[in-house]
Amino acid sequence: MNSAPRTPIPEAPAAAAAAPAPALEWELRLYVAGQSPRSLAALANLKRLCETHLAGKYRIEVIDLLVTPQLSRDDQIVAIPTLVRKLPEPIRKIIGDLSDAERTLVGLQLRPASSGNGKHR
Repeated sequence: MNSAPRTPIPEAPAAAAAAPAPALEWELRLYVAGQSPRSLAALANLKRLCETHLAGKYRIEVIDLLVTPQLSRDDQIVAIPTLVRKLPEPIRKIIGDLSDAERTLVGLQLRPASSGNGKHR
């Protein structure tokens, strides 16, 4: 009699189908200002980190605010360059050229924050 009311069985395939989606693709949006040195550095640093830590599991959208400044409202961008992690949720923002790999990995939640070692200044 206990096996008859098992209605969660249909939920198992649905949960299994939904689970891989966040792990399969990271959606990253990089806001830049033209071809400035900081913008170019941010893109190069982001690509390097993604290839090292997310190979085959990421998508980068670059938004040049010199061309489309109105798009800064979507993610409430107040400084550039800014990286926005859209997926997996929650949304995360990292401001700067992403040259501090450890800080960027922690900001993206790819690596846990180390206690006391994060401050170099």
